[in-house]
Amino acid sequence: MAFAIDIDILKLENLPGPRFTKILSTSSIFILFSFKKNKRRFINLSKFSLLFICLVVYDCFLVMNEKIILSVAASIIKFFIFFLFFLNVYADGVNKKYNHNEQGILSLMYHRFNENKYPSTNIKMDIFKNHIEMIKKNNFKFYNPIKFEEEFSIAKSKKKILLTIDDAFSSFYNNAWPYLKENKIPFILFVSTEAVGNHGYMTWDELKEIEKEKFVFLGNHSHSHKYLVSFNFRDFKNDIDKSINIFKNNIGYNPIFFSYPFGEYSLEQKNYITKNFQFAFGQHSGVIDLNKDRYELPRFPINEKYGDLNRFESLIKFLPLQYNYIIPKDKLVNSIDNPPKMSINFFDEQKNLDKINCYSNEGIGWDKTKLELVDKKLNIFFREKFKERRGRINCSLRDTEGWRWLGIQFSLN
Repeated sequence: MAFAIDIDILKLENLPGPRFTKILSTSSIFILFSFKKNKRRFINLSKFSLLFICLVVYDCFLVMNEKIILSVAASIIKFFIFFLFFLNVYADGVNKKYNHNEQGILSLMYHRFNENKYPSTNIKMDIFKNHIEMIKKNNFKFYNPIKFEEEFSIAKSKKKILLTIDDAFSSFYNNAWPYLKENKIPFILFVSTEAVGNHGYMTWDELKEIEKEKFVFLGNHSHSHKYLVSFNFRDFKNDIDKSINIFKNNIGYNPIFFSYPFGEYSLEQKNYITKNFQFAFGQHSGVIDLNKDRYELPRFPINEKYGDLNRFESLIKFLPLQYNYIIPKDKLVNSIDNPPKMSINFFDEQKNLDKINCYSNEGIGWDKTKLELVDKKLNIFFREKFKERRGRINCSLRDTEGWRWLGIQFSLN
């Protein structure tokens, strides 16, 4: 931190006039009030409170006549403000706390119902009903998404199951909706606004009909449902903004939930989603826990191949594999960074990390991935470049409580 040494700099007449200073101070305080709505925590004091104090102190120094104190104080406070913003990059990690008893929320993702010519996205209704009965048989409760906001950062002592359905196909409305309505099973239905009313998709009247039920929640699934990671940022923003406006015009609000088409997103796109939604879901497998990123929530995709009853009963028993943070933060991989340098940083309290096994799909197919555990950091060495559009790695750990699961998806552009 450098202090002024040129005597001319210390002259009061070279400092901003009181009117300019007052405008700057008032404007800064007004801007900082926006941080009151910021959900990120900075240790025990809000970022807003700390910066507000800085500006007040700085303003007080401006009315003092001690030239050197004024210069030194200005430098110190400017540095302190910068320091706070720098530390905010790590604020999410600082406030995470491992909870071994967290059972988590296991989210399932469905698409079509009884559309047998689309096996990769379809589930037969008799199998779907078996899934529901299997969940009940294991004494798992269905999670109502209305509780997300107030309970997300609280450890769940009992496993919950969340149903999500993507794309709002007519086959959902005709086949699955009557069954879910009769049993009052909560779910989120993610809607791409461009498709609404087209052949094979639900209409706005049908969406408004189901949205009236207290256990039904709509989610935004973009406008076009195209491969948005191939869009430049302006086109991506326009697509999302258009979907938001259409939702507001047709149902009166924009949903708080978002689902990335194909589970693909870049860090820049994710950051824009955080400004317009409160939660966002991908298509990587895993269990939601209190430490998961609210804008990278995992789901288990279910279809005819992966809806097998034996497999289904195993996966709904999975527990969360918690972690502090993952490198790289950007899940969009270019040709230069393929394969990515990846590491998973766990918490000091976590045990049995040496029992983790990971499998990834780079190269010619799925195979075991080379791992290196250093303290609580798991370094992952991919065998070769990812060749599929979506690169995946799944990690599991078996301890005394059962199987813990963590999945990550990279998108190639």
